[in-house]
Amino acid sequence: MLSSHIRLVPARVRLVHSLVRTPSCSFMDLKALLSSLNDFASLSFAESWDNVGLLVEPSPPHTVNTLFLTNDLTEAVMEEALQKKADCILSYHPPIFRPMKRVTWKTWKERLVIRALENRVAIYSPHTAYDAAPQGVNAWLAKGLGVCTSRPIHPSKAPSCPTEGTHRVEFNVNHTHDLDKIMSTVKGISDVSVTSFSARTEEEEQTRVSLNCGQQALMQVVALLSQHRQLYQKTEILSLEKPLLLHTGMGRLCTLDDSVSLATLIERIKRHLKLSHVRLALGVGRTLESQVKVVALCAGSGSSVLQGAEADLYLTGEMSHHDVLDAASQGINVILCEHSNTERGFLSDLRDALSVHLENKINIILSEADRDPLQVV
Repeated sequence: MLSSHIRLVPARVRLVHSLVRTPSCSFMDLKALLSSLNDFASLSFAESWDNVGLLVEPSPPHTVNTLFLTNDLTEAVMEEALQKKADCILSYHPPIFRPMKRVTWKTWKERLVIRALENRVAIYSPHTAYDAAPQGVNAWLAKGLGVCTSRPIHPSKAPSCPTEGTHRVEFNVNHTHDLDKIMSTVKGISDVSVTSFSARTEEEEQTRVSLNCGQQALMQVVALLSQHRQLYQKTEILSLEKPLLLHTGMGRLCTLDDSVSLATLIERIKRHLKLSHVRLALGVGRTLESQVKVVALCAGSGSSVLQGAEADLYLTGEMSHHDVLDAASQGINVILCEHSNTERGFLSDLRDALSVHLENKINIILSEADRDPLQVV
């Protein structure tokens, strides 16, 4: 009995020793982090004019222990990030937007790049990719309205779909010899995929040829067919469109479950954004007691996104004077909260979501120095 008890001791010791030697993982390689961030919200959803993704990269390999979140990367925020030992800064707005011809100490954005590289800090910006994402900035902004259903004002297109190319060319061929001739020639054109199937007509059995191709290859295919007009019949050229995504895209059109007065909605928005004041333009014929059922919103600068949207209220950070006048003339109320005030609060939700998505492999912290440059005085 005693010897049996003694044999158990080493096993118990080994178990404790194993637990002590297994530290929790608290870092990620930068490339792995970028891949995970793209899985969280694909950069393919960003607007074509935007400058998103990795903007500053220290020489590889680069390990990230601390990810620092900010809405705007100013010099004050950069100083805070360095003090907090950040290895990567996720700046919602891209600090580099227009091309730089030089990197000197002369301008503040150039100084940001210099300080990032000197201190081996990567800079990543998602911007409009997070605007479009189903769990992104606009979805967060809509939470302040109350219970509602929402859809994108301008839905995104799927970044990829089973169909390749931008166009499909289809035509009928009568004879096997002619088919072999056409197929061998077409296969010599790059960026073309070819399929064929039987197509019976009233006169005879034919073969239907279907080509998927890009814009450049399309011109070569058309040129080829024009040289062999006697070989094909019933030609069609179709433009292929990628499908729209139901929950992804710019802006949100929100329908409240229960309509509320404009005054009530203003208080909800102020509470959600932690603001004491917002700017309001009453639509023609509207009052603070007017009922609001449909809200069109866009975080940041919403003029182009909201234009033409049918709603009782436009909610955004900023709009031009004349766009506000146009909306008000149509009886649409407009609430402006200043640009980044409609975005910054999202970062708290983003921190929590990324912690789960990244499986707590790295530290994620929010900037305390980041704030809107405008204030009410």
